[in-house]
Amino acid sequence: MTALTLSTAAAAGLRADAIVVGVAKGAKGPIVAPGAEPVDQAYDGRLAAILETLGAVGAEGEVTKLPAPTGFRTPVVLAVGLGAAPESDGTYSAEALRHAAGCAARALAGAKKAGIALPVAGPEAVGAIAEGTLLGAYTFDGYKGKGQNGGKKGDRGGAKGGKNAKGPLAEATLLGVNPREAAAKAALGRATTVCEELNRARDLINTPPNDLAPEAFAALATTAAEEHGVKVKVLDEKALAKGGYHGILGVGSGSSAPPRLVRLTYRHPKAKRSLAFVGKGITYDSGGISLKPPNAMETMKCDMSGAAAVLATVVAGARLGLEVNLTGWLALAENMPSGTALRPGDVLRMYNGATVEVLNTDAEGRLVMADAIARASEDRPDALVDVATLTGAMVLALGHRTFGVMGNDDAFRTAVHETAEAVGEASWPLPMPEHLRKGLESATADMSNVGERMGGALAAGLFLREFVGDDIPWAHVDIAGPAFNEGSPFGYTPKGGTGAAVRTLVHLAERTAAGEVL
Repeated sequence: MTALTLSTAAAAGLRADAIVVGVAKGAKGPIVAPGAEPVDQAYDGRLAAILETLGAVGAEGEVTKLPAPTGFRTPVVLAVGLGAAPESDGTYSAEALRHAAGCAARALAGAKKAGIALPVAGPEAVGAIAEGTLLGAYTFDGYKGKGQNGGKKGDRGGAKGGKNAKGPLAEATLLGVNPREAAAKAALGRATTVCEELNRARDLINTPPNDLAPEAFAALATTAAEEHGVKVKVLDEKALAKGGYHGILGVGSGSSAPPRLVRLTYRHPKAKRSLAFVGKGITYDSGGISLKPPNAMETMKCDMSGAAAVLATVVAGARLGLEVNLTGWLALAENMPSGTALRPGDVLRMYNGATVEVLNTDAEGRLVMADAIARASEDRPDALVDVATLTGAMVLALGHRTFGVMGNDDAFRTAVHETAEAVGEASWPLPMPEHLRKGLESATADMSNVGERMGGALAAGLFLREFVGDDIPWAHVDIAGPAFNEGSPFGYTPKGGTGAAVRTLVHLAERTAAGEVL
């Protein structure tokens, strides 16, 4: 991952491949943002005019390169758009800074070092620029060419592959920040930790399913957790059968790779509150007997994004030393068609004893999640959040960049939504209409795993609600849209796995530790 440092060094004297400055969209043309004053002065105060001549307007995501002024030790100035200039106090939003830094980091792929002279009005800005840089610089190309390790099975995680591939920006220095300032150092340290774990989630999501069956995922989770003092317990297929986890077992019954349920436990001696996170971990989803169309299977390695997010969150919480108890549950299975696969019409007795008639084997995520949610509820956490790429209906409702939030407690649902907005993750609170519950009724079992087609994302939330323990505030986060970016990279979001919801869950844990939630 890109190495980040803080410095008060002059931009002109920095030995780097490029100096990054911000440019905003003003009413009469581009405006040079704070932090770039020394660079602007070196252009005799004409930087904005030069950029306008080159066609720059300061729009969000815009990147313009130009030769550095005479006397600079760097050959290039890279101007990155911040969007509309702030009208009141002149302070740019954290998300604008995060987005701009991400665009700059992507544009500088292959560079050894960059100086970043974006507006740094305080620790929050330092953290946002650091996050944007670290997330925007992410690459995943270890499977291309021979890779760093000769193309061995399992190479991944940003290894430079193929002779023409560009590695990520190696080093970046945030200019205008005293490296001895405690608040700035803390903001940089937090950002680095969160981004390292978020990029771990991205690596997992991007890993081909032949290298990430449930057992392999569980092993990687164990290694990562134990490295940072998080306790791990893995239930294999025998333990799952003994414990009555027939939702997880049923989904995994068609695969030669048996399912797993992983429990991650982080405890802080001063913690007064506890959170449980449950993540959907379908390492590959063919749809099972209710087979998906071929083109709908191509990205189904991403159906474990929820579990990846939960792993990243719990490990990040441990690394940050948050004063909150965290438990993570990774419900891992591979959904495949075979002679032993779950069939439409089968009835499963779930972990909590309820029976479910399976009408569609491609509605499998809610079955593994139901078992894990029921088990997580037994620990009586102060609140429970599940994260899943659960429904295509959510993508139809909110698009590819926004996740939906439902829940059994309006205040907690609102807190999750507001937390997401605070860290720059687009979310939207959704209702759980009681009339849709009737569509989940079954003549054979206590309920069926699918309901009405219209409002399918809401019906899925209603299904999961049945397995939440009494009086436990619960939020359901459906990340089906933003979990995997099939389009071009934008801002600090790469093509492929995005690590959606990690920053939201980490900040929710921070807010819970601070007594702001629950």
